[in-house]
Amino acid sequence: MTIFSCNGLTKSYNDKILFENIAFGMDTGDKIGIIGKNGIGKTTLMKIIAGIETQDVGDMVFNSQIRYEYLDQMPIFNSNDTALDYVMSSKPELMAWLEEHRLLSKSANPDAVKINLLAHQIEEVSGWNFENEAKKMLSQLGIEEFHKDVNHLSGGLKKRVALARSLLSNPDLLILDEPTNHLDADSVQWLQDRLQSSGTSLLFVTHDRYFLDAVANKILEIDQQKIFTYPGSFEQYLEMKEAFLKSQEATKIHTLSRLRVELAWLQRGAKARRSKQKSRIDWVQELAKSVNKVEEKKIKIELGNKFLGSRIIEAHNIGTSIGGKLLFQNVTYIAKPKDRIGIIGPNGSGKSTFLSVLAGIRFPDKGRCEIGMSADIGYFHQEIKDLNPTQSVIEALKEIAEYIDVGIGRDRFITTRDLLDKFAFPRYQHTSLISTLSGGEMRRLALCRVLMANPNVLLLDEPTNDFDLQTLAALEEYLDDFLGVLLIVSHDRSFLDRTVNFIWAFNGSGNVKEYPGNYSNYLERKEKEKRAARSDAPEKQVKPKNDNPKKKLSYMEQRELDTLEVIIPEMEAKKAAIELEIQTTADYKQIEQLSVDLQTLSNDIDVATVRWLELSSF
Repeated sequence: MTIFSCNGLTKSYNDKILFENIAFGMDTGDKIGIIGKNGIGKTTLMKIIAGIETQDVGDMVFNSQIRYEYLDQMPIFNSNDTALDYVMSSKPELMAWLEEHRLLSKSANPDAVKINLLAHQIEEVSGWNFENEAKKMLSQLGIEEFHKDVNHLSGGLKKRVALARSLLSNPDLLILDEPTNHLDADSVQWLQDRLQSSGTSLLFVTHDRYFLDAVANKILEIDQQKIFTYPGSFEQYLEMKEAFLKSQEATKIHTLSRLRVELAWLQRGAKARRSKQKSRIDWVQELAKSVNKVEEKKIKIELGNKFLGSRIIEAHNIGTSIGGKLLFQNVTYIAKPKDRIGIIGPNGSGKSTFLSVLAGIRFPDKGRCEIGMSADIGYFHQEIKDLNPTQSVIEALKEIAEYIDVGIGRDRFITTRDLLDKFAFPRYQHTSLISTLSGGEMRRLALCRVLMANPNVLLLDEPTNDFDLQTLAALEEYLDDFLGVLLIVSHDRSFLDRTVNFIWAFNGSGNVKEYPGNYSNYLERKEKEKRAARSDAPEKQVKPKNDNPKKKLSYMEQRELDTLEVIIPEMEAKKAAIELEIQTTADYKQIEQLSVDLQTLSNDIDVATVRWLELSSF
């Protein structure tokens, strides 16, 4: 069944054409993910389809038999309902029946026939359990204060309440704008599983690539004011897009390379992608062999390579509570160069507060946190705080610095224009006023301001919110070259997989647990813990007394051991790749350089392995 069709749609905003003369439609069962750069018109298109905005030109025909729900990025509430009442209002007819049944049952002369009829109607739609359903869904989305006025909730909690209402209304079509924003990783996984198994049709925008790949069965890309439709998942879109770009003579090698990186990471995938299709790694390898290799200009980039002394950030047994709620306790962290730590946990568990303590913005209630003199901290907040709407885009960067010194040689400097180009600000937009930018573009500019200072310690608080896929790819490439200390609070599973090698999990009750590896490694460890907890506990045995007990590793030694267990397999894999490249290349100079790299890497592996043996023997 056709849900809607549009033909010849054109829409402009502030004299900028978002899309022009586009045509597409949607059928029952479609789960369409819309992608494109920030400010290109994704949200506007969904609002036109939902009847919230109107097109300038063209026809939009919606099937009158289809019931739909639209979830805005930032929902606005026009009532003083409690969270529970607002969610239950998703089914007004059922609520009317329940209220009428209640009043009739309490009346002096109850109408038994009418009461029985209402009871039958309520039973038909399983309505007696509706309140419990609503409470369960709110709990699954991290909301326990069912009777709190929705207007007194934070922006993130409002989004969760609105999402619960949309899901519980059980429409034929869900139109969702960034549904994973403000959700923790577990809630994102729950939502992903629910939408995957649901027969509800979907039209949605998201920056979460695992979510997009797992849920969508069709990708709609807005590019250059046109619409391009690709059947299948996001992974299949990347494959088709890469093949298309490869066939174009004028393809930029950098763009093609970025797509390859994105595809490779997606195919490794987090274990969270439970419906992952059979890997097409062989296909990708064959494709890579068939591509003519073109030399790229290599720039030696060493971002965050400012001097870091022996003391960077030292936090000893810190703990903090807010409003009587314990957020974290007994946390010790001694920062060292090349730390790459992802911080996850439920909303309200203290992740952002922890970053503010490390940044020196907030003092811990217990313990102490000291920042070294050489630490140059760049802190990217969730909220945009310091942009002047009357400034131009490039002025906002030049206010921080004219250029970044990133290495050696004639390519050592990144200018303000270079950084804006890297983060997808076209040249014509460099002189635009900040007030003309979209919300996502403002966040992108705020990020560029942090990076323009070239910090050697980066604290990123939910950096992926409202970013398009191009911006995420640019940020990931930037962080690949970052040599300083990196701590990231994020619920974006694919981003964490790309950028970190350690996970700190806040559990919401004050405890913080460390897991070596990226998010996928964290999930594997959690699954092992669950299996161990489910298995029967072994019978207690009396252990013989050990006169020579093992020495307990110090905090730093344990961290070093955990890190070695992750990086040694990575180095072995890199070594194997270099050995393969030596066998397949015919370029003598390249073989010579690869041989040097191989020897250096082999030495590093030997040193790391010896150290691992020393630590693991304790």
